Amino acid sequence: MTMVHAIEHELAYRYDRPVSGSVMTLFLAPRSDRRQALRDFALETDPPGPVSEFVDPWGNRGHMFDRHGPHGQLLIRARSVVEVRGSAEPADGAEPAGEAEPAGGAEPAGGAEPAGGAEPADGADPDARESAGPGRTALDESLMLRTSRFVRPSSPALAAFISANGIPRAEGTAEGLRDLQSRLYEIFRYTPGSTGADSPIDRILETGRGVCQDYAHVMASICRRWGIPARYVSGYLAPAAGNTTRGESHAWVECRLPRLGWTGFDPANNCPCDERHVRVAVGRDYADVPPSRGVFSGLAASRLTTRVTITTREAERISDVHREHHNNTPSRSTRPCKPASNPSPSEPSSGSRPSSQQRASPRPRADSPVRSAPMSSAATCGAVPTSESRCRSSRR
Repeated sequence: MTMVHAIEHELAYRYDRPVSGSVMTLFLAPRSDRRQALRDFALETDPPGPVSEFVDPWGNRGHMFDRHGPHGQLLIRARSVVEVRGSAEPADGAEPAGEAEPAGGAEPAGGAEPAGGAEPADGADPDARESAGPGRTALDESLMLRTSRFVRPSSPALAAFISANGIPRAEGTAEGLRDLQSRLYEIFRYTPGSTGADSPIDRILETGRGVCQDYAHVMASICRRWGIPARYVSGYLAPAAGNTTRGESHAWVECRLPRLGWTGFDPANNCPCDERHVRVAVGRDYADVPPSRGVFSGLAASRLTTRVTITTREAERISDVHREHHNNTPSRSTRPCKPASNPSPSEPSSGSRPSSQQRASPRPRADSPVRSAPMSSAATCGAVPTSESRCRSSRR
């Protein structure tokens, strides 16, 4: 079955006093791959202005902008129409397409945000390109076996958790990883607000409470510990056909398996990754692909609120629907770009504990008259499951 999802993702940063400027990097545009096609995408901001587009080292389509001049709020609205085909075939197949090699073939500095990747040849979408060959595949697998900011395969707390819960080592098979997915679903308690966007896996391992991001980081950590390449996926969990849901974004894991390629697992829901899972970006962990990240200049406290609305219908029923969605991103560039002001990529979150509706960034130090303060979107899972499915959606 093929589903078409109309997605509207709104982010509103509000300040308790006007700020003099903002710089923002976004990962809100869904990917195109073997199972998923982005039909329309539009991005609007208030204050308005030009937006640059880039492709990062992981093949994700990102956007970046800066807004100069006093403003008391920054509003971002992304609209997407995505067609997702239900299939047992992994999104990237046995030889993954669309996974861009980090610039120069080197791993981005630990925890750092990857800079814009190489420009696709002839303007082609990197997700539509053929595989670059065994060399790149080996590099992808190597990077997704290493320690990253939030995925800690050598963590003593992780070793103790595996031992205490008697989790058997899984070979690199889909069946073994589905068993691991089920065990994590049974062990952990899904609790919105129990962790923050910057929480290490130790928090959920100690308390047994967490959200989708935490489930994904723990599963990826265990897989890498066992020598199975695993990567973090950010995206959306859509409702059943004919329904509309108002929730948040979502996160899960993809593992690279022999003869199968990158295969998805959703430990927060213990359900298959199917036509309801809309992939936006992939990376080593959340630090690589937060929905939004940036800085503002000024002495102010910020508050973020987000809203995601997804309407799903079967593809054959909506051939003429959502024509109003078009790619109207202003001043789109086909070349990679770098932020004019470094948004502290090694610190992707402000460190404040999010609620199901908002998360406040930390107040700048009083001894600094003008300071760039970080702004990040949060990733807690907070939406109530729909009546059609027990699957949870999430926010970070």
